Amino acid sequence: MSRMKVGVLQFYSWPDRRVPLAEVYGRALERIEVMDRSGYDAVWLAEHHFSGYSVCPSVHMMGTLAAARTSRLRIGTAVSLAAFYHPLRLAEEVALLDQISGGRVNWGAGRGFSRGEFEAFGVPAAESAARFREAVDVVLRAWTEERLSYAGAFFSCDGVEVLPKPLQAPHPPVWMAATSEPAIDWAAGQGFTILMDPHATFDELAAKRRFYGERLAASGHDIAGREIPMARLIALAEDDDKAEAVARRGAAWLTDSYAGPGHNTVELQKRDLGGKDPTDRYVEQVILHGSPDRVVDRILELKETVPLSYLLCAPLSQESFGLLTEKVLPRIL
Repeated sequence: MSRMKVGVLQFYSWPDRRVPLAEVYGRALERIEVMDRSGYDAVWLAEHHFSGYSVCPSVHMMGTLAAARTSRLRIGTAVSLAAFYHPLRLAEEVALLDQISGGRVNWGAGRGFSRGEFEAFGVPAAESAARFREAVDVVLRAWTEERLSYAGAFFSCDGVEVLPKPLQAPHPPVWMAATSEPAIDWAAGQGFTILMDPHATFDELAAKRRFYGERLAASGHDIAGREIPMARLIALAEDDDKAEAVARRGAAWLTDSYAGPGHNTVELQKRDLGGKDPTDRYVEQVILHGSPDRVVDRILELKETVPLSYLLCAPLSQESFGLLTEKVLPRIL
């Protein structure tokens, strides 16, 4: 197997609003500078709205700061919530980021999952998938056609020259966030590469990866050479017990803010937990946690069994990020 790629899924969590929000952004940007000096391939910026779960409503604006503070790190969107944008504006913003970053954009797109976000933006949840897919089509055509004419169910234009075009030709590499089987099936059918979510269990991750490969082949597409980022929540400490405590705190925060009534999403409630407490599910089946030695062993195991070729890390503490950078990253690259 070729060299594993490693990126960081960067959230902007603001738990209980304990610190000034500027400190949340400042720490994240310092972390991004460390990534640029280390062996990470990319930072992937997470877009969320109306929640302290992650206070980053514009990954494209945040991407300009990341571009200004780095020289080689690729800048990913994980994801641009395409259903909430006019796609011509979205095409412009991502292309502009690609230009000013020197062609370092990885474009990940998704439709979103929060009822609260759909309601606030006036997007009926029932039409979000169709709106998202049409928006992606418009963006890709806007980047590759000199003047775009389009007549869809949600968007239309006539002879619009979208400027700037991306620096990368014909456009930045593209990924689709896909969690459910229908979403994976659609992405595979269109030949898109997928981004895999951090909330699936290890068994679910492997099953979705197999399903994606099967659907790609059935649609006449080859999986060879594709970079498939698989997001994993990571809790690291000097010993296993301390790391488990970090994992449990992170799991409690996630289930309360991401999947609880405050975030107004049914993402976790849709899963069959088999009577298991959601926090226990995260700790036992989702989060990579332990000492650096234990986590390295687990990653290398996943590399062979899933198979895992692009690890997208979401560290659950500053200590986790530090140990990941200093003691894990050099051993898995």
